[in-house]
Amino acid sequence: MKRSLSLSALGVAAVVSLAGCGAGAESQPGTSGSSSSSTSQESAAHNDADVMFAQMMIPHHQQAVEMSDIVLAKEGISPEVMDLATRIKDAQAPEIETMTGWLEAWGEPMAMDGGMEGHSMGGMDSMEGMLSEDQMAELESAEADDAARMFLETMTAHHEGAVAMAQEEIENGENPDAIALAEAIVAAQEAEIEEMQDLLAGL
Repeated sequence: MKRSLSLSALGVAAVVSLAGCGAGAESQPGTSGSSSSSTSQESAAHNDADVMFAQMMIPHHQQAVEMSDIVLAKEGISPEVMDLATRIKDAQAPEIETMTGWLEAWGEPMAMDGGMEGHSMGGMDSMEGMLSEDQMAELESAEADDAARMFLETMTAHHEGAVAMAQEEIENGENPDAIALAEAIVAAQEAEIEEMQDLLAGL
């Protein structure tokens, strides 16, 4: 399980790295089969699904990073849970930067505006798995095993929401980099859901 998770994490990192390279394609030498100009145009191609994916996944990821930071600041948490929280933070923080860069390159706002209200994409019409302010406060005040259990339970639901949003992007998106990142999110977070279920069973 550890090895497969590490490979998944590496996959996500690779996609993020490739996505970052895509954003800077104009400065790269032409690749075989296409010019740097056509590569740039392909990277910029996007539809409403791509925009919504980035606009919704950014705050979703931000909360996951915040949840991980809360747990990492606590004492009495098992090394396995601490390691998981570290890996989640290390994977999702760079993805936030990547998606922010896409929205900037596309000339799209960082948050959804009135122009997107008419669009619905099933699982993406709300950010599934997001914790309320009360739940975040409860996680903040919990200690030791109680904190670990709440983190694992809520992060499992959080991951399930991210997977649903990513699957919607895979089905409806246009931008190749965004679709590739969505596929990596599904693979990595489904593996982490299995890991969290195993950790919960051991508490």
